[in-house]
Amino acid sequence: MINFRRLMFLRPAFLATQSVLKRLGIQLTYTRVSGIPDADLYSPLFEPWRSESWRSTLRDDDQRTLVPLQARYLLYMLAEDATRRCQGDLAECGVYKGGTAHLLASLARSAGRTISLFDTFAGMPQTDPDKDLHREGDFADTSLDSVRAYLGEFQNAEFFPGHIPATLNAVSSRTFCFVHIDLDIYNAIIAATSFFYERLPKDGVLLYDDYGYPSCPGARQAVDEFFSTKPETPQVMGTGQCVVRKL
Repeated sequence: MINFRRLMFLRPAFLATQSVLKRLGIQLTYTRVSGIPDADLYSPLFEPWRSESWRSTLRDDDQRTLVPLQARYLLYMLAEDATRRCQGDLAECGVYKGGTAHLLASLARSAGRTISLFDTFAGMPQTDPDKDLHREGDFADTSLDSVRAYLGEFQNAEFFPGHIPATLNAVSSRTFCFVHIDLDIYNAIIAATSFFYERLPKDGVLLYDDYGYPSCPGARQAVDEFFSTKPETPQVMGTGQCVVRKL
């Protein structure tokens, strides 16, 4: 067995071979290196979200979210970091069945913060066929009553059913340290970004769930257009997410 820690000069060749074999359906990984904590979580890179403790925290068995485990990990870590460094509440735009809202509400409660939840709770509103692939009525298999019941343990969760941007006015006087925007479509994302950008303190975070998904071209267009005139640079992640930290 080869110890690649001692043969790091071979890493470029290894990665190239790994890429070629992956296209053929063959997985080539590093041999386990002794002396590294949580060695079983290297595949070949360190993936802490696969640990038993993180899978529990991230509610790996939760069927009420479409967000993959790795993306949930980044969501949680970015939100936790924002609550430690910034004043303000949390918000989520695009709640669907409440899966990621549960994670954020739990974290917000621990930090003594409120979370504001915005959604039609009845499916996708009217979309722009020139920018979006989603259509009105998508994701309609949810309801406000269902999500309220699912999040019933969280007294710090506030619900704002209806269409963005009209529902945002209810929190216009507040500051937000972290906002999760999972709206999928151009008009809603532009409206939510414009509203919350002005209400973020320095180092506050906007996290876009669907920036990199080919099913949501309007999401990337909205983010790119908005920040083309701002000092911040959106940072794209391999999970399809995109994060912006307020300067």
